This record gives sequence, structure tokens and C-alpha cells, in this order.
Amino acid sequence: MLTDRARTDFERWVRAYSAELYRYAYWLCRDRFVAEDLVQETFSRAWQATQQLRDPHAVKSWLYTILRNEHARLYERKRFDIDEDHDLAELVDATAADPSDGIALRESLGRLSPGHLEPLLLQVVGGFSCAEIATMMKLTEGAVMTRLTRARMALRGHSSSRASVRAIR
Repeated sequence: MLTDRARTDFERWVRAYSAELYRYAYWLCRDRFVAEDLVQETFSRAWQATQQLRDPHAVKSWLYTILRNEHARLYERKRFDIDEDHDLAELVDATAADPSDGIALRESLGRLSPGHLEPLLLQVVGGFSCAEIATMMKLTEGAVMTRLTRARMALRGHSSSRASVRAIR
């Protein structure tokens, strides 16, 4: 049973990290409702495992790790239905200020391998340090720095996305 102190701490974590976790979840899945579900499930699992948290100063990275694992669970057994009647080239992101910049950035990010994209998103969207990303992804800090450098170099190499890449630098 959790103490009042633990309950207060948990409520503080929810207030402090909900918005950040939602932004990261949305980056992962691109679906508002799925992102909300992921954040809710993240906090649910964190609540159940609060007593297993070893370092109270590592709450943020612990929550992000839980979220990453929850996102991975979504796709473990999921079968994707492909509708071949729709042409993906006709889809445009209406939320971007300039659709061509948004498309160029999304194409450039889509060219990155998951191993390079994930640390980049964790650093840019999540604001994590290389050491925190290394812990979350179970890599060395040097491997994270190498992946971040290669991801940025790959993004700079795509001339169509130069305007959009400025936000990632």
C-alpha cells in the first residue's frame, strides 16, 4: 500500500510530465487518441510499479521508458490493414504552417532508421541528455552521441529539408 507521501509524489509527476509524455507519444504514433491512451497506460503502470523506482531523481526517464515500452506493445501483435485505394502522395499535413516544409521534414525523418530517429526525438522532443537516452535505450553514451550525429548529418544531407531541419539543430 502506498503512503500519502508516495501518492503526493505521484500526483506531482502526473502534473509535471503529462504534457511532455503526450508530445512524445504523439511523435511516436501520430494519433491523438492513441497518444492519450499511451500516456494514461504509462501512468497506470508507473502507479503499479512506484515502489520499484530505485532513483527518485530519474522519474522522467523512467516514465519515458515505460511509454516507449507501451508503444512497442501496441505493435507486437497488431496486423495492419492496408488500403491500396488511397494514394499516399495525395495526403497533406494540414497542421503544418507550410505544407511543403512539413512534408520535407517528415520525409527526411522517415528516411532515418529507427535506431537513429528515436534518440533524436528523445533529445529534441523529450529534452533528455545523452546519458539519459543511453540509459533508456540500453546503449552506451558514445553510441547515443554517434547516432545523434549521424541522424543530424543525414537530415542535413537531404537538400529538400534544409529549411525544416533548422528546428532540429
